[in-house]
Amino acid sequence: MKYEVRNFDNTKVGEVTLNPDIFSSPLRQDILARMVHWQLSKRRSGTHATKGVSQISGTTKKPWRQKGTGRARAGSLRSPQFRGGATIFGPVPRDHGYSLPKKVRQLALKTALSTKVASGALLIVEDLNAGIKKTQDLAKKLQTLGLRSALIIDGAEVNKDFARTAANFPGVDVLPQQGINVYDILRHEHLVLTKAAIENLESRLK
Repeated sequence: MKYEVRNFDNTKVGEVTLNPDIFSSPLRQDILARMVHWQLSKRRSGTHATKGVSQISGTTKKPWRQKGTGRARAGSLRSPQFRGGATIFGPVPRDHGYSLPKKVRQLALKTALSTKVASGALLIVEDLNAGIKKTQDLAKKLQTLGLRSALIIDGAEVNKDFARTAANFPGVDVLPQQGINVYDILRHEHLVLTKAAIENLESRLK
């Protein structure tokens, strides 16, 4: 399938042929949901914790005798029914990540890319060497292209001047081709790919 290539002045400068197996996959919302859940689970820190009885500092003395006081029996002031006591079956530090088959991850990325193509939210540029070093210059370029929320993917290495300038825009993220992921694609309104990024994607997902 043919797709036009534009520059940052929103002028057509050529065409590129996209692999339909990658950029025209059927919409699978279930696959996208699985992938997003997997990504968000992997990035959880898992450092939540509460103290058990053995971790509570305090006396080990029995607070009162077992019988004859009229009160309920108690063996420790560190028990959960007392103020400052332990938490029973509370959260413990753990890894929330789990495995997801490689084929499912690849299908999710294909589906996310196809979603942007189908909605007209994909923009292909030659490269990021636009000679932009000032924030106001990039702001004009983004306004011309109609980009407010965009994920921009470059080749193996990102153009440093462009990435430094784009960092001033909260809705714009610039990543190298190895950093492309389903969650970032879906949470941005537009996806911008360079030719180098497309070549890498097609070699990875073929």
